[in-house]
Amino acid sequence: MELNDANLQTLTEFLRKTLDPDPTIRRPAEKFLESVEGNQNYPLLLLTLLEKSQDNVIRVCAAVTFKNYIKRNWRIVEDEPDKISDLDRTAIKANIVNLMLSSPEQIQKQLSDAISIIGREDFPQKWPDLLTEMVTRFRSGDFHIINGVLRTAHSLFKRYRHEFKSNELWSEIKLVLDTFALPLTELFKATIELCQTHATDINALKVLFSSLTLISKLFYSLNFQDLPEFFEDNMETWMTNFHALLTLDNKLLQTDLVSNAIQFLASVCERPHYKHLFEDQNTLTSICEKVIVPNMEFRSADEEAFEDNSEEYIRRDLEGSDIDTRRRAACDLVRGLCKFFEGPVTAIFSGYVNSMLAEYAKNPGENWKHKDAAIYLVTSLASKAQTQKHGITQANELVNLTEFFVNHILPDLKSPNVNEFPVLKADAIKYVMIFRSQLPKEQLLQAVPLLITHLQAESTVEHTYAAHALERLFTMRGPNNSTLITAAEMAPFTEQLLNNLFKALALPGSAENEYIMKAIMRSFSLLQEAIVPYIPTLIGQLTHKLLLVSKNPSKPHFNHYLFESLCLSVRITCKANPTTVSSFEEALFPVFTEILQNDVQEFLPYVFQVMSLLLEIHSNSIPASYMALFPHLLQPVLWERTGNIPPLVRLLQAYLEKGGATIAGSAADKIPGLLGVFQKLIASKANDHQGFYLLNSIIEHMPPESITQYRKQIFILLFQRLQGSKTTKFIKSFLVFINLYCVKYGAIALQEIFDSIQPKMFGMVLEKIVIPEVQKVSGTVEKKICAVGITKVLTECPAMMDTEYTKLWIPLLQALIGFFELPEDDSIPDDEHFIDIEDTPGYQTAFSQLAFAGKKEHDPIGDAVGNPKILLAQSLHKLSTACPGRVPSMLSTSLNAEALQFLQGYLQAATVQLV
Repeated sequence: MELNDANLQTLTEFLRKTLDPDPTIRRPAEKFLESVEGNQNYPLLLLTLLEKSQDNVIRVCAAVTFKNYIKRNWRIVEDEPDKISDLDRTAIKANIVNLMLSSPEQIQKQLSDAISIIGREDFPQKWPDLLTEMVTRFRSGDFHIINGVLRTAHSLFKRYRHEFKSNELWSEIKLVLDTFALPLTELFKATIELCQTHATDINALKVLFSSLTLISKLFYSLNFQDLPEFFEDNMETWMTNFHALLTLDNKLLQTDLVSNAIQFLASVCERPHYKHLFEDQNTLTSICEKVIVPNMEFRSADEEAFEDNSEEYIRRDLEGSDIDTRRRAACDLVRGLCKFFEGPVTAIFSGYVNSMLAEYAKNPGENWKHKDAAIYLVTSLASKAQTQKHGITQANELVNLTEFFVNHILPDLKSPNVNEFPVLKADAIKYVMIFRSQLPKEQLLQAVPLLITHLQAESTVEHTYAAHALERLFTMRGPNNSTLITAAEMAPFTEQLLNNLFKALALPGSAENEYIMKAIMRSFSLLQEAIVPYIPTLIGQLTHKLLLVSKNPSKPHFNHYLFESLCLSVRITCKANPTTVSSFEEALFPVFTEILQNDVQEFLPYVFQVMSLLLEIHSNSIPASYMALFPHLLQPVLWERTGNIPPLVRLLQAYLEKGGATIAGSAADKIPGLLGVFQKLIASKANDHQGFYLLNSIIEHMPPESITQYRKQIFILLFQRLQGSKTTKFIKSFLVFINLYCVKYGAIALQEIFDSIQPKMFGMVLEKIVIPEVQKVSGTVEKKICAVGITKVLTECPAMMDTEYTKLWIPLLQALIGFFELPEDDSIPDDEHFIDIEDTPGYQTAFSQLAFAGKKEHDPIGDAVGNPKILLAQSLHKLSTACPGRVPSMLSTSLNAEALQFLQGYLQAATVQLV
């Protein structure tokens, strides 16, 4: 794509169409952009538009498109085409910082994100001058530019807070400090001075304090791993000014800065070598009174967010998003202080809690915020250790959580008007949720029907918390690894629970509420067959919701739980009555067809998984509706997207399992397409195991004559890949495949196909691959296939007994006995240790696996072989009767003593002898 006006004009028109609410206009435009994004100059055209377009909407749209393009394509993944040319990469890095700093804030934020994505991959090795270029802008004096630099630096450095220590990390931080620490300190001092100069100018202060907030965040990130020498030498500058900011009382400001300063205090008081700074009772009291209590209050900004921006409020409160609130910081400081001073701190705060609750009791309507602060204080005092899965796992012994629940939480939950004091109701629900592991079961059971009632509350925060609390309670484990709350205990509330959850989705602001959808999924999972009577109604509501969200998918978590709920509906109902599968297909196929026709990319992996689940329920035949779809599943474009690969392979496996003969009969012309998919997958280190899954199903389920003409070519492709790049993962899969082939077609067929490709090849494969590598095979079914296959080669292949292959008979038997008796060899060659996480089976970045669409492990050998050791003994017995004397003499002359001992054990267990 040339950098010219005509292309800029075309791009502008397509970007404008991507904003159109009508999917028939929007989708083709998105498709067009997707089709040209591999062209050279495409990113530069976007950058030109966001810099020079006269239309502000187009500029922002180009910026967002550019950032998403960088997010998708900047990282170079082995085996996958690199969509960004080297020239474009160089040009982007040469221009982007300048562009970002000269753009308006909306665009600046997008470009800042893009820089940090590029920085994560290229900084410092491939982008050494990035920091120098940024630091020189501190001298500009223009705070729009300075804040752009600070924001970008923050997104680059914040990962230092959670990276594991390593030499690589230390050297990167050292490089950053050498370039950045001094200019940052100078900027900090200069900004503090400017705050004093402009103390009465609210607009100037807002800008300056947003800079100070970012500077504090950077200071926190750069000091997180350890205290660098530079900051130690300049501690007075930083601490004096931090102290001034903490005690600053400028009525014009309500900023994030306080929370950053408190956060810093919290991290200092947790470190043993600073413990002495806090030991004095007066210091503790002063921190509790002057820093913590005032910042625990529910401020008007919190109230506004609670009512008008509930999504952000929930994210901050439940998930701890990046936006630090004063309350969270104060809460962290309480926890930090409790680490060494639990007794005195609890005593100081108990008085505050009691007086706040007394204030509330005098006049609840006026003083409800006092109770809110009291609950918050109790929560932060009591919480010692917390996990997402169990809530609070360790509590402060000095706080009686059960008593507080009965006296102060339960009354709010029981109040007949769910819409009165929504903040306190949300507090009460949150209390149950976070202390669920501490409260006795009878109190949790008492809370369940009350939480179900709160699903009807008008307040988005309140009904969301109710859904989230129920979902968390339903995942708690009781004795014997079962759920703490059982389906039987839920029986009296089942109907109301399901009704209220689905009604909550209709409340304003909650049409795509992920917490409610997750609670629906968890309720289905807990209640199991108790939901069957409600499914005919509920499946209609779920498919209707699916149709709506597929028009414009915007909430990935909501969509994921929606598909999980569909899977549970199918599984639970069809387990009770498999014939109901057709009624699910009637309900779901129209929506699925629309999703496939409109190519709703985000939903395709899910649709393929649900279709696999449905097809696997059928007895051995494929309905015509599935066969009509079969050719479409082989289209190359579907296989270009990594996220589609695992679910599509599983779906094709289901087709082969249920109708190998149907495909061979009515769709034989599609077999080359099926093998084309296998060929594409086998060439990729990341997806070769998926290629083997498909190949194994073809071998197992297709009528032998339908693939005779392709067999030799399949083996040749596998050998080419073995010569080109031989990884442990590939060899393990290859071993399972050749042994499955042997089980299915016999040992003679395996030997003949190898030797037809190249004389004596069968021996080379045994010597160079099977014997040395079989110990690496893992997985119960995989090991069984290999054991049965090798047994067949040893005992059913005449060439092993009377040709030059005979010399491999004992080493192969020795390898098989080792395979039975020795621990699995899970060593990985050094050069493979660094293959990316995406390259290991079972994990795909872009693929969202549905837990409730899980596939049962399939054993192609089944009950025909119970114990492979007994099979070996029986097969050797049979061989020895066919050629008496040969087997015992080979064993006695060549097999090592330990292996011979094991083998005699197998023969005794099978009650057979060798002759």
